[in-house]
Amino acid sequence: MPTPQQHVRGRQPNQSGSPAGTGTGVETGAGAGWNGHPKGSQAYGRILAGLAFAGVATFAQLYSTQAVLPVMAAELQVTAAEAALTISLATVGLAVTVIPWSFLADRIGRVKAMTWGICLATALGLLVPLATSFPVLLGLRMLEGMALGGIPAIAIAYLNEEIDRAHAAVAAGSYVAGTTLGGLAGRLVAGPAGELWGWRAAALSVSVLATVAAVLFLVLIPKARGFSPSRGFGFRGAARTLSGHLANPRLLALYAQAFLLMGGFVAVYNYLGFRLSGEPFSLPATLISLIFLAYLSGTVTSRWAGALTQRFGRRTVLLAGIAVMAAGLALTLTQILVLILAGLIIFTGGFFAAHSIGAGWTGAIAQSGRAQAASLYNLAYYLGSSILGWAGGLLFQSLGWPALAAAVIILGCTTAVITAVVHPSAAHPQRQRQQEQAGLQLP
Repeated sequence: MPTPQQHVRGRQPNQSGSPAGTGTGVETGAGAGWNGHPKGSQAYGRILAGLAFAGVATFAQLYSTQAVLPVMAAELQVTAAEAALTISLATVGLAVTVIPWSFLADRIGRVKAMTWGICLATALGLLVPLATSFPVLLGLRMLEGMALGGIPAIAIAYLNEEIDRAHAAVAAGSYVAGTTLGGLAGRLVAGPAGELWGWRAAALSVSVLATVAAVLFLVLIPKARGFSPSRGFGFRGAARTLSGHLANPRLLALYAQAFLLMGGFVAVYNYLGFRLSGEPFSLPATLISLIFLAYLSGTVTSRWAGALTQRFGRRTVLLAGIAVMAAGLALTLTQILVLILAGLIIFTGGFFAAHSIGAGWTGAIAQSGRAQAASLYNLAYYLGSSILGWAGGLLFQSLGWPALAAAVIILGCTTAVITAVVHPSAAHPQRQRQQEQAGLQLP
């Protein structure tokens, strides 16, 4: 464990000039005392911009069918829950590969692994519109998700190693803001295209968008400097790293948060479109796709949340985000469209505030194997999306929107209780931040 005086990324260099350590990888050797790119530097800006485009390429593709689920259900003659499998299986594919991707990144480097993943996913995305049947479509979506696992599995670990630790939380918030723009862009492109020309045209248009974003990521992202490749990690070493993270109650609480909140979040967006397409609203697909503009609130709040942690601490901001989620979702129980949309904006802002804190906090708590700690977070995150996002459809189909909304509020309350118990309020938030910045784990 690093000492308070030894910065996490300022480990002593090995003979090759790269910082020594376990569970890390590098494309270029880091100099002695490497502390990360400072905020405001050119490299800092390129990292955030590059990862933002990676977020567009990743999340535009991952949720590309969400805006056209009602159209897809009608064209393919499947139920709402079956259509939602195009989301759930993609996120299952991502969930089961985030950990393998993280270990691969430890050997070949963060940037190279992200490059492989984003290029493979883009190629698979271009094949999705050519699916000859619904089972083939589901298979391609799962493979696409498996390739996309190479981005979120590694991006947060890359940020924690490349950005000056004093600004890591803000940088993580900026990255999450970029992912919201990616998800939004894919849905806004898919919605009108799906209504005009069908779901195949929607999928193709999103794949073209993702291809452009992937090229911009490759151009902008700097080579990594903050880690050295692991060698001979092996199965036992991998199991030891993962079991160490799973034995940490603070990390477990963050993984539970990821599973519960993301599951509820995806369920809301999966089935709100079905509610708005039916009586008494009867909205067309193009207008329904505009509900994803609510993601812009997440773009703002994820950055705010990162900045607010410097004043109030991560725990307080995370709990506030959950409370905002519940308040916003309560507004969707009305039959007044304006209030439903306002509630969705509030709900989305609260979710991304909480998510940005959880994602960044994982890297701060983990003492080694940060890519694996982040991958376990993503595993829980996307398993929640897959399982609870799909199961919410069964609840919606049988009991309607009020039951689904109530269930998601209960998930949020459960998460808040876990967070409050496992992460007790720090008597000195400034001391907590200083210790986390030094790589220490508070008792």
